[in-house]
Amino acid sequence: MLETAYPRYPAARASASRIREHFVRHQERARAEGIGPLAPIPELNAVERLIDVAFWASLRREEGRPPRISLAYMPVTESPEPLLFERQLPLLPAGLAKLAPAVERPGIHLGVWQDKAGEFSVWGTTRELPPLCFVVEVVMSGLLVIKHRGETLGKFANVAVLEGDQVKFVPETLERAAAGKGLVPSRLGLNLPARLAESASVLIQLSVSMRAHGRGGALLIVPDTSRTWAESVVQPVLYAVSPPHSVLASLVRSASVDGGEDRQADVRRAVDALAGLTAVDGATIVTEDFSLLAFGTKIARRHGSPQVERVLITETVEGTARVQAPSHQLGGTRHLSAAQFVYDQRDATALVASQDGRFTTFRWAPDDEIVRAHRIEALLL
Repeated sequence: MLETAYPRYPAARASASRIREHFVRHQERARAEGIGPLAPIPELNAVERLIDVAFWASLRREEGRPPRISLAYMPVTESPEPLLFERQLPLLPAGLAKLAPAVERPGIHLGVWQDKAGEFSVWGTTRELPPLCFVVEVVMSGLLVIKHRGETLGKFANVAVLEGDQVKFVPETLERAAAGKGLVPSRLGLNLPARLAESASVLIQLSVSMRAHGRGGALLIVPDTSRTWAESVVQPVLYAVSPPHSVLASLVRSASVDGGEDRQADVRRAVDALAGLTAVDGATIVTEDFSLLAFGTKIARRHGSPQVERVLITETVEGTARVQAPSHQLGGTRHLSAAQFVYDQRDATALVASQDGRFTTFRWAPDDEIVRAHRIEALLL
């Protein structure tokens, strides 16, 4: 039968139960909060099957290119404007790889459902997903990301990353940052100033966009009223901006009020414009409300400050250890200079994208009295 036409992917079975528990837990919370209608909770065999097929599809090539596809587990009745196939396609790796070139653009999902006989099939494509929809995304060969569509605003949250025989679960975070003053938990998995934590979704969008241009880059975020950051950069600043460019800042303020889809699209365009500046050699500097101060800035050690020698390395993946390591183990000069900047400017935040796809945030950890280098690429895939 079609069900046994290919070998099983061990990580699918190993992770399926935990992944399904995630959806059960979130559905219960959403219903308690009066959110609905919600996507169906995937059964255990559905979770395992979609992961299994997606993995083997990812290892295939169509015209020499690996597939990029997104599978959404939902009945066609949940899609307001579906593109329906006249004949539903069996859920098999070869068929997904063949179909991939037509659906690889962001925002297009292949709809998958199980009939009464227990057979899984692809019924068509959709751009609209119900809240808490189970999604399996093929990022590249052997690399899958399990996601759910958020309860509000249609944002996606990563549940787990599967790469080869490795399964990495992303810690669950609230959709809204905890209220408070000073440093508070954020969706990035580390404490941030309350104002910045409230805009964590924008930080994630900036991180994704910085990572996407593939040139590497650094974004330094400094308090709105502080100018001490100027003591940690080479003067004069070649690409200083005066007055500060506040398009993204204005959009973030207004989007937090009305939150409309048009406003969100404007935010995405402004985010991409800002992230594009980080491709210029040197660091881009913004305030905590995302007003642009400078780009192409060279970081220098603050006068009289010692060189940062050790950092605390952490990762947004459950079960990873907190490791203190020599700063030279971080990577290239971009990471070292960002760590030095945060060591000298302890109320600052630095985001650093590597050309190889790694992404690190830097903050001063007051409890440990050390610069914390927190890797967040599992959130960005």
